[in-house]
Amino acid sequence: MWPRVNGMRALELGTIGEMRERLNALVLAGRKTATTGLLAEYVEETEGLEFEGERLALLGNDGDRVATIEITGVELTSFGGVTWEHATAEGEGDRSLDEWRAGHRRFWEDIGTPVDEDTPLVCLRFRLSSPCAGT
Repeated sequence: MWPRVNGMRALELGTIGEMRERLNALVLAGRKTATTGLLAEYVEETEGLEFEGERLALLGNDGDRVATIEITGVELTSFGGVTWEHATAEGEGDRSLDEWRAGHRRFWEDIGTPVDEDTPLVCLRFRLSSPCAGT
């Protein structure tokens, strides 16, 4: 089950450390408005998909809420079906869809979950609803 903060499901981007700090900074700056997750993680955690209008607590390295985001879109697709539009909305500076795929493939391999073109993914779009004080 995903963590809950103030009654909201939580979103933890990347892995703890520099990566999470960098990704959260992109959200707070308004440059990151999308993220991608493995559908298998929802099944493993017995979580339903997010829905349009749902508010999530964006968590920092310490598990505290750094912002609230609002889901603006949810799409199920395969790894090979991710669009350039979605990849650029992730705001991580990828210069091509191939670069996005290589980086995400590396990330999931590094955490022990290799992907192939048919791996089911959840593509989330969101907007920053409110940053927390002090962030």
